[in-house]
Amino acid sequence: MQRNIILGITGASGSIYGYKILEEISKKEDVSSHLIISSAAQITIKQELNIGVNNLKELSDFTHSNSNIGASVASGSFKTIGMIIAPCSINTMSKIATGNTDNLLTRAADVVLKEKRKLLICLRETPLHSLHLENMKRLSDAGAIIFPPVPAFYLKPKTIDDIISDTTGRILDIFDINSSYTKSWKGLGDS
Repeated sequence: MQRNIILGITGASGSIYGYKILEEISKKEDVSSHLIISSAAQITIKQELNIGVNNLKELSDFTHSNSNIGASVASGSFKTIGMIIAPCSINTMSKIATGNTDNLLTRAADVVLKEKRKLLICLRETPLHSLHLENMKRLSDAGAIIFPPVPAFYLKPKTIDDIISDTTGRILDIFDINSSYTKSWKGLGDS
């Protein structure tokens, strides 16, 4: 059975997370990706990854314009396993938390929340002040998963790619998407 997942990429630093997630999903025959890229993300992708947006579009099964509020993913009747926003800017997070659905990315996130599906927000900005924290709590109370990309050093990463890949695997695990990046903690002294 084909599963649909929405991936939103905003203009926050960390576009490599969205790229890696999309790259891994593109290997799955049972998962269809629906990509939404904000206008600010287009700038960040070029700056950070030295690639064009078309490189990401080629990895996705479907790409939706952020201005197309009538896209399939804007409706609760379109079945998905949820949505990942990676990276997620404070601006986008705040809009979702306050119900401001002025573009497809925020509308799709709102739909995912109202349908009680998984919404994972990979918030990529720091430091945070109390308004940011209040909006994160508001989203968490509504069912969103707040997932800052905090590296796990117990895995002894050797490269930046090791850190990005571990985070990518952990995000995909939440949606029951098997990943070659996933490494489980074995425990200390366990046999």
